Amino acid sequence: MNEPEVIDEILEKAKVIAVVGISDKPERASHGVAAQMQRRGYRIVPVNPMLTSVLGEDCYPTLAEIPFPVDLVDVFRASEFVPKIVEETIAIGARYLWLQEGVMHPEAIAHAEANGIKVVADRCMYKEHLRWTADKDAH
Repeated sequence: MNEPEVIDEILEKAKVIAVVGISDKPERASHGVAAQMQRRGYRIVPVNPMLTSVLGEDCYPTLAEIPFPVDLVDVFRASEFVPKIVEETIAIGARYLWLQEGVMHPEAIAHAEANGIKVVADRCMYKEHLRWTADKDAH
């Protein structure tokens, strides 16, 4: 978990990102991070049962209802929801799981990794993307 090479791999290879717990409020971190990643060329797939669309994309109530493959599940939910999200991530065949800053669940993370999912936890994807692009530009 959180190995620099895993973070780099995710940022390079994951193109379709399901954002669980996304908000339609621009001031919320989930909205801001998703918008920034969308601007950087990633396809954002909003997941929130209370919304129908966010950032110009259809919003799905659950991961299971997304009708196409997802590379990465990005989580903006409280840590107690992570075990269920891990089960859904395994079920849809996503290769990567990203738990945003403040989101941790060691048992669920271990379960995800035991099922072949590469995990980043308690990190901001946007901040990591800024670092990653700076590192690439420096070389």
